[in-house]
Amino acid sequence: MLITFLYLTIDSDFYFYNKALIFLISFLSNTFSAISGGGAGLIQLPALILFGLPYYQALASHKVATVALGLGGSIRNFKYIRNDIFVLWQILFFGTPGVILGSNIVKFLSEQYLFLILGFISIVLAIYSFCKPSLGLNSTDNIINSQLELKFIIPIFFIGILNGSVSSGTGLLVTFLLIKIFKMDFLRAVSLTFFTVGIFWNAIGAYFLSKIGYIPTDILVILILGSFAGGYFGAHMSNLKGNKLIKNTFTVVCLLVGVSLLVKSIRSLI
Repeated sequence: MLITFLYLTIDSDFYFYNKALIFLISFLSNTFSAISGGGAGLIQLPALILFGLPYYQALASHKVATVALGLGGSIRNFKYIRNDIFVLWQILFFGTPGVILGSNIVKFLSEQYLFLILGFISIVLAIYSFCKPSLGLNSTDNIINSQLELKFIIPIFFIGILNGSVSSGTGLLVTFLLIKIFKMDFLRAVSLTFFTVGIFWNAIGAYFLSKIGYIPTDILVILILGSFAGGYFGAHMSNLKGNKLIKNTFTVVCLLVGVSLLVKSIRSLI
């Protein structure tokens, strides 16, 4: 009886520390993601797989958790979102069909080549951001015309496809596109990214992925709490420290996401 008691005590302690570690990983990864405009999957998704979740369960859980990240970041930065409602609707209207398409054709796509492409793009973005010290530090109201809209909505559709089929990096692409096309600063761009990509795109992706298999609710609750808290805290830090912190974090996260995806791609091709 004593042995049984000790076994249950050790087992419950292990369960508690296990869940506490998942919360900490979720909080930290989503804090950095909220500052940079994406990349939570760089840490959170591999961690879930290491904790024993099958890939599709881990991916579905991660997608649901990033909805909480989007909510946390959007609540803190809602005042920036209100000024860009027109752009917000463009992201949702033209990007959401891409997400749905990507979620439905993912089983027909070669994942390793998607990782290769997205990894390469992420590294290029990191280098470009590093070489352009003033990128995204100031915001201007760019005149929106039909040519500018086409330069935005076509890439947004294809980024939506990537979001529906690949776990990491698409939020970074949307953030960068907003900065380049509409001359936004990082704070404005990240706020829009988390409201559109973080909440709506990821919710749609999570819905389709949840059909593949069961999502463990005990882990999911912890992920949602960690993601929401990390999203809010990261957005709060962005407001306190400003665009310089966001730009530096964006550059580092882009580089790490790019290298991580390239390694995944190369390993799967070998």
